[in-house]
Amino acid sequence: MNDLKISEGTQVSLHFALLLEDGEAVDSNFNKEPATLIIGDGNLPEGFEACIHGLVAGDQKTFTVLPEKAFGQHNPSNVQQVSRTDFSNIDALETGMIIGFTDKAGNELPGVVAEIGERQVTIDFNHPLAGRTLTFKVEILDVNPVTLQ
Repeated sequence: MNDLKISEGTQVSLHFALLLEDGEAVDSNFNKEPATLIIGDGNLPEGFEACIHGLVAGDQKTFTVLPEKAFGQHNPSNVQQVSRTDFSNIDALETGMIIGFTDKAGNELPGVVAEIGERQVTIDFNHPLAGRTLTFKVEILDVNPVTLQ
């Protein structure tokens, strides 16, 4: 174990858990292989990275992450009505189902079926954790400088 602090450009190995307000686990790797990530590469939301900056191997911490620092607030304009006929190729359309859509730029955009009406289907394009305050638990296993290949 070294004393290198987590900062931009460090590689971190950690166990983590992401919990909802009621304590329900959304994701956890405490009973699995640790995650390894590079700080500043954009793979971890900024608000979560900010929590672990300055930690060292051996640290165990719990953080409360507000929606603005996690997955954003729920945006009502990201909830859209789509004609039910647009889903004729789906045999069993169900509330909660995640469907892939393509935006105008050709990017894949997941949407969650929020409500199914006779003529319209309500699709929520917000991140499923938008608007939620989350608990982020971490155990830092190792911190190393990133080495260029």
